[in-house]
Amino acid sequence: MSLLLDADPVKIGLVSVSDRASAGVYEDKGLPALKEWLVRALRNPVHFEERLIPDEQAGISAALIELVDVAGCALVLTTGGTGPALRDVTPEATLAVAHKEMPGFGEQMRQISLRFVPTAILSRQVAVIRGQSLIMNLPGQPKAIAETLEGLKNADGSQAVPGIFAAVPYCIDLIGGPYLETDDAVCKAFRPKSAIRTAR
Repeated sequence: MSLLLDADPVKIGLVSVSDRASAGVYEDKGLPALKEWLVRALRNPVHFEERLIPDEQAGISAALIELVDVAGCALVLTTGGTGPALRDVTPEATLAVAHKEMPGFGEQMRQISLRFVPTAILSRQVAVIRGQSLIMNLPGQPKAIAETLEGLKNADGSQAVPGIFAAVPYCIDLIGGPYLETDDAVCKAFRPKSAIRTAR
């Protein structure tokens, strides 16, 4: 991945939700997986705001509000806490701070995961808009994080199933955020021709 020197700088919030990882019982793998994929995929200069927090609805909502309203993140990605277990409350915490829901992201994540496991229908990931920021819940496993963001490729490298990140840059354009530029080899962003910025 090569940075574009004239690309818009972007601030991205990363939130890993886990009782045990936040208590130091085991090493968190969510934040490193999110960061590694984004560094490969984006050509913008990126500043990450990272949070590792327990499965507490009020605390998750507070972290999301702080990352958007105070830290000014254009994009916030969470990992963990999206299943049906009693302690899984990330979707509820996310919806509580939403100005608009974006259901297509969650639908596509489940479609991708269903290629691998029938239990993908148990996942409850949501995506929302808060102000000029996009907040998305991602799966908890590093492999699943990359698959849902990037999509699935055929043996020849062509796209078999689109990943959700292909739609993220244009979504952020529409809500007034920075112009995200991706490495096409990792994830080709889709924009209508009228929305593509010419080289500066």
